[in-house]
Amino acid sequence: MTSRTVLVTGGAGFIGSNFVRHALCAHQDWRVINLDKLTYAGNPANLRDIEKDPRYRFVHGDVCDTALVDSLLPQADTVVNFAAETHVDRSLRDETPFVLTNVYGTSVLLSAALRHKTPLFLHISTDEVYGDMPPGASARETDPLQPRNPYSASKASADLMCMAFHTTHELPVMVVRMTNNMGPYQYPEKAVPLFVTNALDDKPLPVYGRGLQVRDWLYVDDACEALDIVLQHGAPGHIYNVAGGNERPNIETARAILRILGKPESLITFVEDRKGHDQRYSLDASRVRGLGWRPAHTFETALEQTARWYRENSQWWRPIKEGDFAQYYARQYAGRSAGKLRARKG
Repeated sequence: MTSRTVLVTGGAGFIGSNFVRHALCAHQDWRVINLDKLTYAGNPANLRDIEKDPRYRFVHGDVCDTALVDSLLPQADTVVNFAAETHVDRSLRDETPFVLTNVYGTSVLLSAALRHKTPLFLHISTDEVYGDMPPGASARETDPLQPRNPYSASKASADLMCMAFHTTHELPVMVVRMTNNMGPYQYPEKAVPLFVTNALDDKPLPVYGRGLQVRDWLYVDDACEALDIVLQHGAPGHIYNVAGGNERPNIETARAILRILGKPESLITFVEDRKGHDQRYSLDASRVRGLGWRPAHTFETALEQTARWYRENSQWWRPIKEGDFAQYYARQYAGRSAGKLRARKG
């Protein structure tokens, strides 16, 4: 790909910050403008190592701010939209921020891209938009969307808006739907960093129900490589599923983390299941594999590298867990424990 200026929205979050770093390291002729509102999960420390790179610029702002977005779009030839509220549990408590950022914010970006004739718009979505997948089935890009919680409904709405702008206005939009990511700089409300950091402190690992919900895991570096390949070789108007091929019940993921860290399985604590909890997500990633992408990390190597990063970077996550997150965590699991149970192997 030739020289580009990429407007990355939500670039101070987990996958966004890893993508910003990937873009600057992999492409010496790229420039990145990072627009981020810095909500609770957006952290400038995620990009401290590249903040002085002359090819990088941070802009503090909201994707819902039409005037700000209009001022930035003429400076970029590519938009990569990560900006989103993403935590299902939070959406069950209050769906409003999800509708505002995920739906309205995406429409603001699309409208601005249309006005300024932006050459390429890549929207980042999730496997959750397809809903609960039965055993043996994997969702294809042409399958109907069946979201089952406010978060996934807001992401499905944004996806549909993207494709509508392509169909109606011929805006060059692509959508990538990814399975669960793991890796550095993930806010510790999500399962893997929550389990790792709790285990490091010998605290309980809260597992919903019996932990039989199946998730497919993708290392964030592999996800960023997939996005890079789609930007270079994808076709506007297309959707690309990106999957790690590492489906595991949540209880197995918890046990694997404890093995890596040398912690006892007695730390596993089963808690009341989440409302409307989808049992399985699974994607058919044949289309993106046809572009030449393959994940470089197995589940084991991804989990080991992730656990090692959190073990070696407690100065990043400990202030988070000792701050506002501590109050949220206490509210989230208060009264939900089903009793501390020693997890049996098998």
